Parts: sequence; structure tokens; C-alpha cells
Amino acid sequence: MSYDAIILGGGAAGLFCAAQAGQRGKRVVVLERAEAVGKKILISGGGRCNFTNIGAGPAKYLSANPHFAKSALGRYTPRDFLALVEAHGIAWHEKTLGQLFCDGSAKQIVQLLLDECQAAESKGGDVTILTGQDVTEVVHEGGRFAVMASGAALTGDKLVIATGGPSIPRMGASDFAYRLARQFGLKVVEPRPALVPLTLGGEDVLFRELSGVASDVVAKAGKASFAEAALLTHRGLSGPAILQVSSYWKPGEPIWLDFCPGEKGDWLVQRKQAAPNTTFLSILREYMPERLASVLAERLGLSGSLQGIADKALRRAQERLSRWEFRPNGSEGFAKAEVTAGGISTAELSSRTMEANKVPGLYAIGEAVDVTGWLGGYNFQWAWASGHAAGQAL
Repeated sequence: MSYDAIILGGGAAGLFCAAQAGQRGKRVVVLERAEAVGKKILISGGGRCNFTNIGAGPAKYLSANPHFAKSALGRYTPRDFLALVEAHGIAWHEKTLGQLFCDGSAKQIVQLLLDECQAAESKGGDVTILTGQDVTEVVHEGGRFAVMASGAALTGDKLVIATGGPSIPRMGASDFAYRLARQFGLKVVEPRPALVPLTLGGEDVLFRELSGVASDVVAKAGKASFAEAALLTHRGLSGPAILQVSSYWKPGEPIWLDFCPGEKGDWLVQRKQAAPNTTFLSILREYMPERLASVLAERLGLSGSLQGIADKALRRAQERLSRWEFRPNGSEGFAKAEVTAGGISTAELSSRTMEANKVPGLYAIGEAVDVTGWLGGYNFQWAWASGHAAGQAL
């Protein structure tokens, strides 16, 4: 079985790449290890698929080369994918921070991709999708690629690595992309879990009694900060703000939470001057749930009305509340990570076509590449943009 291109992986990037190439008249085959394509799409966004973010741009992505994503993202934008969603009659809505979701089901996005692949036939191309495929060998000889999958041999002029990273192994994720890249001499940036809950030990374990409590905070790790909700869990910290900073957190380093976001300077002292009979606990309750307020007040050793608390103690509380330090002892790992940071080095790839510089005909797209987006539809947009870039080049 001979093809113009063999695409390994039937996720968002692989299917979109196949559709782009097929609609350019190419004969393409997609090999998917699972029994069905798009399994990660189906569980995303609570089953409604946060399919893009209108704010997607290079600054919202992590990579050893922060400029790499500019070309692909600039040539296929969130507006481009949104136009495709609308062309397929899929109703959508915008949530907070530019996140776009289906009104209905994530199944609609998978069907959109399958329909786009099917549309190749009317344009002189062909997209074949094979599921349950176990790739056992990949060989590059005479300018062509040969793939052994589930006992059958397939050959193609081009080969696309779109098998993602090892996050969410229960969905069939693995490090296959990195092993294949290394086989072809491509460097791999050390993969690590990203958009992942962080675990706590030591004195921080005391916060486990608050499991299930969420509060709006500003979370900081290194130079990164995100204003969203944090969730206290029986293992540590989660919620959107924590998942965001987890991508920037390095083992051994602290993270900080501002429990009273928006307050600056001597705000507690000023509250004391304005309303001395107000209790410290009641002020905390304005910013967070009562259980959390009670624990923080206890940790700070402050109770009663503000007039009974020295200004010096209030200033210490201000500082602590704005920069409460936690020292995670790890993360919940690839099992709970929404994506993988790191991956096939961008130094090995063309930013315009996603083709490997030293292996003509070999491409890498999506999560397999060292480009990782923020939480909120950014990683899907990278899948569409990188898939489009490769699909237009195949």
C-alpha cells in the first residue's frame, strides 16, 4: 500500500493535517493506535471541547525557542478555525478569557475533522483512516518511508509524527514520538508534565483539611503569574491558576498565591482606620470561602476586631496574604497532566512546514513538538496551526 503521506496519530493535529493534505489532492493514510480517533478531543472541555482561544499567539506558548510557533500560528489563526466550525454548523460559545467551546458535544469537532478528511475525495485526494494500528517498525530507505503496522507494510513519500506526548496514558498516550524522533537523529527536549496539579508535603499538608475549597487568586511561579481559581485538594493544589503555573514551575522551587488579588499597599491598615470594629476574619471572608478564611486567620495568628490588632501585625498579614508561599514536593505526573511540555526540539524543524531539517520528508506536529500552550484552548490551536502548516507542505 503506497501513499503520498503516512500520518502517525489520529488526534487533532494528525486528522487536521490529513484533511489539509487530502484536499490538496494527496493520497494520505492516518494510522491510529486506539480503536477510535480523537479520544483526547472527546474528553476535552468537560466533553464540549475548548477548541481554540481567540487570544492564541506566540506569547501564550512555552518552548525552548519562543519564536518557533509564530509562523504557523500567524498563518492559521483562531478565526480561521472558528470559520470552519461555523461552516460545519456547529454552535459555540465563549467562556472566560477567550475560551471557545461547542454548545453541544466534542463529538462535533471529531465529526468536523472526519468530514474534512472525507472532503478530500471531491478535490482529487484521498484520506484513509486505519484504527487499532500497532506500529512496530519505521524505515527510511531510498527517499521513502516504510511503516509496519499490525502486520501490514505501508510506504509513503512523507511521514508525519502526530502521536502526541505521554500525558494521560489511560487514553493510550506514550513516548512513541520521541523514540521515533531519536531513531532519525532528532534531538528531544526533556518531556515533563504540564497543566498538572501540584502535590504538597511538610507543613503544607495541613491545607488538605480544606480539600474541595476553591478561591480566586493570583498564582505565581518564576516570572509567570495567572489570575484564576485555585483548588485545594487532598493531595495538594489544582484548579486553573495552579495548572497554568505548573507549566512554569520547576522542582524544588516555590509557588506563591495572592489570596486577596487586587489589594495593594497598606490596605488592611486603611480598612482598620475606616472601620476599626470590623473583624479580621470578616474581611478575609470577602475574598475567599469561610473555611479557607478561618485557616488563614489561624495561621496568621490574628483574630478579633481590627482595632485590637497592631498596624505592624496587619502589615505582616498584608505581605503574607499577597505572597503566600507553598513548596510543592512534586506534581501528579503524566497521569493527570493535560499536556506534555518539551518534546521534539524545534531546532530540528522548519517553523514554516514542520519538516525535519536533516530528514527530508519527515514532519512533526502537535503535542509531539516542544511547543506547549496555556490552559484554555491554546493547545488545540497549536494542533490546528501546526497540522495546517505540514498539511500544506506535504
